[in-house]
Amino acid sequence: MINETHNPALRSWVVSANAAGTDFPIQNLPFAVFRRKDSADSYRCGVAIGDQILDLAAASRTRVFKGGDAKAADAGATNGLNALMAMGGAAWSSLRLALSRALREKAPEQQALTACLVPQSDAEYDVPAHIGDYTDFYTSIHHATNIGRQFRPDNPLLPNFKWIPIGYHGRCSSIGVSGQCFPRPAGQLKSTDVDTPVLAASKRMDIELELGIFVGQGNDSGAPIPIGQAEQHVFGLCLLNDWSARDIQAWEYQPLGPFLAKNFATTLSPWVVTLEALAPYRLPFTRAEGDPQPLAYLDSPANREQGCIDIRMEALIRTDRMRREGAPAHSLARTSYKYSYWTIAQLVAHHTVNGCNLRPGDLFGSGTMSGPVLEQAAALIELTAGGKNPIALPGGESRTWLEDGDTAILAAWCEGPGKARIGFGTCEGTILPARTIR
Repeated sequence: MINETHNPALRSWVVSANAAGTDFPIQNLPFAVFRRKDSADSYRCGVAIGDQILDLAAASRTRVFKGGDAKAADAGATNGLNALMAMGGAAWSSLRLALSRALREKAPEQQALTACLVPQSDAEYDVPAHIGDYTDFYTSIHHATNIGRQFRPDNPLLPNFKWIPIGYHGRCSSIGVSGQCFPRPAGQLKSTDVDTPVLAASKRMDIELELGIFVGQGNDSGAPIPIGQAEQHVFGLCLLNDWSARDIQAWEYQPLGPFLAKNFATTLSPWVVTLEALAPYRLPFTRAEGDPQPLAYLDSPANREQGCIDIRMEALIRTDRMRREGAPAHSLARTSYKYSYWTIAQLVAHHTVNGCNLRPGDLFGSGTMSGPVLEQAAALIELTAGGKNPIALPGGESRTWLEDGDTAILAAWCEGPGKARIGFGTCEGTILPARTIR
């Protein structure tokens, strides 16, 4: 999977793409849907390069791309990535190579493409694709164990977790892009010392640090995707915050799982990083000694050899007071996607094994990506032991659960010796006061 686009020595004629620590060097080239801020322009697709966006609609009109790459660029010039996603892995890879060559130092395309750049500071974003369906998984064994321990101390992990990727279908209509603001949700709440629930605003708002997984080419209904072909159906990854109202969730989740505790908002980062860009950070997929090995339909040589990806992930908080005082956001936890108990290929294979058909732009959530120690717990319900241990913040503040005006910030990146840093940008969302409940 490693090719010339991953060469860490590559440099771009877009000077900011060569800066140390940038999320968007020429080795990355993620996709988003954007327009100029406060304009009446139509949204269109773009590619991040340094602190700029290459407008694919404008680039397509220059005709610097030829043949199949021109068709792929044309598909990416629309107001969603779905058409490009539907073209499949060969088209994505070929376009990425053409973009890489056109954006390198001394590329003859520089003159034509310079006018197609838009500063990221001048852009506003939309959700990257038209999302037809959304499935949220539960793939961190550490998160599942930490949560289970709060409710079932003697048996925290349910027996099916090590055999089957657990998931539920979420709500598409409330998925928003970074910068999303939403009122504190209301629902039924019931404490253990009363017999009757009440309708009230949630008092236990939480974050969940996840990755979003965008489906590329779909499959026909009734035609499962074999695990050996699963990643050919995945376009790329973004950040995902699966906001959770823990008090609503505690009352409603049995017997059918999350409902109002989850469906009020889900926030995505705007940039979708392709699987190809992440190739240098692949790791073997292994199971702890004594754990069951996956069933045959969830196993393959390629998945064992490189099914994991070492994506470093961080959750931060910026309170209203921090914002007013100009203080930096405070880090809550750092973890890695390498701790996932199930791989991307396994999620795709399991989701379709019953004949379920996926479509371009469908979205999976990875589940809260907690690691093996407390500092890697990716949700407040873990970090505070269910609200028992408040987190001290700078300036004398503390948090058990999120308060009105709090902004949650997610970030992710890959880096390592002899490799280009691949970043995801950030995913930000803010909780507003609850609306009046009638």
